[in-house]
Amino acid sequence: MARLDGKVALVTGAARGIGRAVCLRLAEEGAAIVATDLCAQLDGAPYPTGTPEDLAETERLVIDLGGKVLTETADVRITQEINTVAELGQHHFGGIDIVVAAAGTFVYGPTRKLSDEDWDLVVDVNLTGVFRTTRAVLPHMIDRGRGGSLIFISSTAGFVGMPGGSAYSASKHGLVGLARSLCNELAVHNIRTNTVHPTTADTELVHNDAMYRAFRPDLPNPGREDFAEAAIPLNALPIPWIDPRDVAHAVAWLAGDEARYVTGIALPVDAGCTQKFP
Repeated sequence: MARLDGKVALVTGAARGIGRAVCLRLAEEGAAIVATDLCAQLDGAPYPTGTPEDLAETERLVIDLGGKVLTETADVRITQEINTVAELGQHHFGGIDIVVAAAGTFVYGPTRKLSDEDWDLVVDVNLTGVFRTTRAVLPHMIDRGRGGSLIFISSTAGFVGMPGGSAYSASKHGLVGLARSLCNELAVHNIRTNTVHPTTADTELVHNDAMYRAFRPDLPNPGREDFAEAAIPLNALPIPWIDPRDVAHAVAWLAGDEARYVTGIALPVDAGCTQKFP
């Protein structure tokens, strides 16, 4: 048996990047997938966000693995939309055992220059959206009495402050506090809550013109390889970024019975980024 046979996982941010990698990895382990994403341009994000075609590709890839999948569009900032996804997933598959909150966004710039809209966008998606996703599932998960696993995708910016990324760092630090509170609230129901903290990952959130220019202001038109030169020194291991699947492996472990007594931890998948000397 695969480690997640008979389980159902709700994954946000599932159209691409880490969210898609998580869908595929959990499906490989036998989980049925409820995959959701905004599937529209996120107003204020300085890069193109996921599309309906991206979410359809996630669905196709899960099916190609022999997995079961339900895809629905939703904005995690809107209570009714994420509540509807949770209800549909519960009805379609009989319940939800795992929640992986991978939806996220980023706006780069000095704090003094951030607009209210910039701050609200990042915090609403990265932190409040995770709260709303969790709240949508918890009543059913508790009443069902089978326990569960909540996994929030944070960041190395959930451990340290990122210059030029104060809203992002605040939101990712906030996920740690939310997870630790839920750890204590939900342990009596055998529901575990953990955070995963990737370093720079090979996703569209990182690989875009806005991020390249932020990290390589010395160049007029920086590209992927130029960004790599700036990113390698961030990590202890000599790599510029990790693959989304590296994060998905950690999620699969936390979701399964091998981690049945693991709750309240903040798990780095960071190539040693947070252990580097200045």
